[in-house]
Amino acid sequence: MENNEQQEATLEEVFQELSSIIEKMQEREVTLEESFSLYEQGIRKLGICNEKIDSVEKKMLLLNQQGELEAFDE
Repeated sequence: MENNEQQEATLEEVFQELSSIIEKMQEREVTLEESFSLYEQGIRKLGICNEKIDSVEKKMLLLNQQGELEAFDE
């Protein structure tokens, strides 16, 4: 999946991809080079997850001037 497609993927889809990567890394037949490549892919996917979660958090709550939380409208 390309980066733009990754950005459009849901959190659930990215979590599933991470799960698949972990399963592959646990296979005995995986070479060291493949493990490093899978690790790198996993780290990139974690970054995408973090961006998506941060975006959702920012949309959910915004502290107003009176110190009250309110929905964030873009």
